[in-house]
Amino acid sequence: MSFKIAIASGKGGTGKTTVSVNLFEQFSEHSEGKIQLVDCDVEEPNDHIFFNRTKKISEEEVFQQVPTIDKDKCTFCRKCSEYCEFNAIVVIPPVRFAEVNQSLCHSCGACSVACEFDAITEHPESIGKVSFYKTGNNKGLVEGKLKIGSAMQTMLIKELKKRVPLNAEIVLYDSPPGTSCPVVETISNTDYVILVAEPTLFGLYDLKLMVNLVRELAIPFGIIINKSGLGSNDIYEYLYKESIDILGEIPFNKEYAGVYAKGQIVGNMPVEMKNVYKSITEKLHKMGC
Repeated sequence: MSFKIAIASGKGGTGKTTVSVNLFEQFSEHSEGKIQLVDCDVEEPNDHIFFNRTKKISEEEVFQQVPTIDKDKCTFCRKCSEYCEFNAIVVIPPVRFAEVNQSLCHSCGACSVACEFDAITEHPESIGKVSFYKTGNNKGLVEGKLKIGSAMQTMLIKELKKRVPLNAEIVLYDSPPGTSCPVVETISNTDYVILVAEPTLFGLYDLKLMVNLVRELAIPFGIIINKSGLGSNDIYEYLYKESIDILGEIPFNKEYAGVYAKGQIVGNMPVEMKNVYKSITEKLHKMGC
């Protein structure tokens, strides 16, 4: 069975992706098993740009089933609209109008169950793609990329997670930022969540939201403080008060920021930073991953 770790943050810009790709490299260096990185930030996947020798192996299109209403069979009874939990169906009987808003439809099938006149059929519509990459020996990267204009982030992430190879020893999920439904889908059914936070008032506020979420989902978690040395000590006071583990601290470093800005952070990490990630992976190994 794979040990599944999600890397998440309550806000964007905390360094979540940086942590994800570097932990991926560290685990790969010190593990004989297959390591898998999964980019679940489907609106803007960019994990692949940090690897020099990334090779796309294959790509799969992901579809959702969207209902269509046959107005010749429809009696405009509005049952389908009443059954729809997402307000995706509009029916106006006086003008014999019935239409499905594809951007709101979640393909739950409730409208088909509600219709007694066989007026609803479903057809596949693309919501995005899942791409498989090879980044080196015994390492793999899978990413989801949402179709422009689609609002089905959560559905695509769910399908993306289903396509992760089953033979992976460790799976790292790079989550979207925030605490919305795509984040919940990403971290659900994981063994551990790493929350990346920055020591600022904004960072602390969003970290508290994320802590409340993982506690509600009853998932074990720990904190990595990125850009430590900047901001205030408020975050440390909060973590001490809440008895939350700090897995590691990544100090602000101009050299580190420079190689990141060039997309060359993998393989070109300053020794100081590499030791920090090594210490974090050792702690995670002790937890059973």
